Amino acid sequence: MELLLRDTFLEVNLDNIIYNMKNIKEMVGEEVAIAAVVKANGYGHGAVGVAQELMENGADYLAVATLTEALDLRRHFADYKIFIMGFTPDKYLEHVVKNDITQTIFSYRQAEILNDYGNKYNKIPVVHIKYDTGFNRLGFRDSKESIDEIEKISKLPNLNVEGIFSHLALTNKEEDEKQYRKLVKVIESLEERGIKLKYKHIEDSISAVDYPEFRMNMIRPGAIIYGIKGFHYGTLDLKQALTLKTKVYNVRKVSKGEGVSYSYVWRAERDSIIGTVPFGYADGYPRNLTGKGFVTIHNQKAPIIGIICMDQCMVDLTDIEEVCEGDEAIIYGDGTNNTLDIHNASLLGSTNKNEIMSRIGMRVPRVYIKDEKIVNIINYI
Repeated sequence: MELLLRDTFLEVNLDNIIYNMKNIKEMVGEEVAIAAVVKANGYGHGAVGVAQELMENGADYLAVATLTEALDLRRHFADYKIFIMGFTPDKYLEHVVKNDITQTIFSYRQAEILNDYGNKYNKIPVVHIKYDTGFNRLGFRDSKESIDEIEKISKLPNLNVEGIFSHLALTNKEEDEKQYRKLVKVIESLEERGIKLKYKHIEDSISAVDYPEFRMNMIRPGAIIYGIKGFHYGTLDLKQALTLKTKVYNVRKVSKGEGVSYSYVWRAERDSIIGTVPFGYADGYPRNLTGKGFVTIHNQKAPIIGIICMDQCMVDLTDIEEVCEGDEAIIYGDGTNNTLDIHNASLLGSTNKNEIMSRIGMRVPRVYIKDEKIVNIINYI
């Protein structure tokens, strides 16, 4: 096990991730496959650090956004099924085939390239067709010509067209159902031509909970794996997996009228006690939480004061008794004991929960807890 070499670290509770995965699997049942989304370094939790627990507790695939994310997982897990949901340029497709990675495609050109690499390496590359039902990001445009092209792709001899999928815009149920119906119609058209695909999927975390009727036979859960709720209509019992922790590095007295941090946007209105904690916006903490954010020390809120620095923040300890250097400070918690949970951090930062998690930087070590014991530490830098 690696040594922990920094006092600012992300603690990941693997038992909570297992709990969430089991509840997701129970929700969808055995007939629905799970492509567990671990893009953006597992939404900040560390894709490599959580992958084994996901695959052992209901995941059929690990889903990522980029080739580099897929290759990182492949270096650690030789046999796991890995699915790139995003676009991979032609010049990199050889790495997809050599490393047995399932690739999203939406052109006959890329299908041919993968087919040719299949010949070269004596492999049968696996692909999922991306179909645009209205998100207008990636995928075949909705047309008869696209159906014709997908049929051509299905006839390539060294290609396994395993699935077809789309992505909901999550505008409202009426619009989401229109997208779902478009994909269903495409699947029916393909089946009329004798093209039967193993996997069909359109749902992410939110829609998988909200719309049981749209699940098809695969879902792509992301945030709910990590205990983050974004759904509106359904219910699912989840436990937040992460806690971002640090320690107080310095405690000092500041006299009334003295300024703290850049430009002295904060000045002491009374004699105060100020603590310095070693995290900042280079660790992924939103700089726009200046004047809004807080850490939790001794179960009490310590407001962040002054402009947030790249590597450090200052907090007001005046109303918290007996804070000493080395005391623990919770940056993000689960909302209990006066901690700032991910939902409220996103509201304060005027963003969404996924961004708050995924922006936690690579210089923050990940510490994995299972059965209340440290079982793994990953230092990226």
